[in-house]
Amino acid sequence: MASLSSTPDLGSGIDGDAIVAHILSHPGVQRIPSPKLTLFVRRGFLPAGLCARLVERIDAVRRPSTIADTNGDAAYRTSETGDLAADDPAVMETEALLRAFTGLDPAHGEPLQGQRYAIGQEFKAHTDYFEPRGIDYDRYCSVAGNRTWTVMVYLNEPEAGGATRFKAVDKIIQPETGKLVCWNNRRPDGTLNPATLHQGMKVRGGVKYVITKWYRERPWG
Repeated sequence: MASLSSTPDLGSGIDGDAIVAHILSHPGVQRIPSPKLTLFVRRGFLPAGLCARLVERIDAVRRPSTIADTNGDAAYRTSETGDLAADDPAVMETEALLRAFTGLDPAHGEPLQGQRYAIGQEFKAHTDYFEPRGIDYDRYCSVAGNRTWTVMVYLNEPEAGGATRFKAVDKIIQPETGKLVCWNNRRPDGTLNPATLHQGMKVRGGVKYVITKWYRERPWG
């Protein structure tokens, strides 16, 4: 497990420069070259054995996924979702690794969540932050504020499909066991960044599992 004693506490992630510098201090990090958004990829972030344990946890708690603001499209998000127990050893190990990698204060993090995509399931183009004019904005953001950073890790490789597409930068990221993808949901000036629009593309063969960690402006809960 990653040591937390030497891990800097870089807060909520609103100060994006500090997070970027810390992430780039790790070996093997790829930054997507674009001025439109801040997006990183790190292959082999989680070991295969830990990924397999997390898959088991997701299968034990998964339920149909939902969206904050309904848009009339019943097929907009067709995956399954599961909230993972904070006191589970596999989750604790993962959380420690995420903290060491990002420097983000776990007090600002939502509970770790897992998603499962079977054949034909997808999550159409969306942003992770909550729209300030959305009907459920106050419900989701009144306490902890809006989302700052997103960290996602693929837990396996489906037989076909299941890539993540960032349309604004014409980038398609293929799922690989243990591969991390993370991005700042804000522009450098702190405003929400619509260029983070991304799509969980349809799985064409097999099943895809991922975990996602979102961070907020203020402490969670």
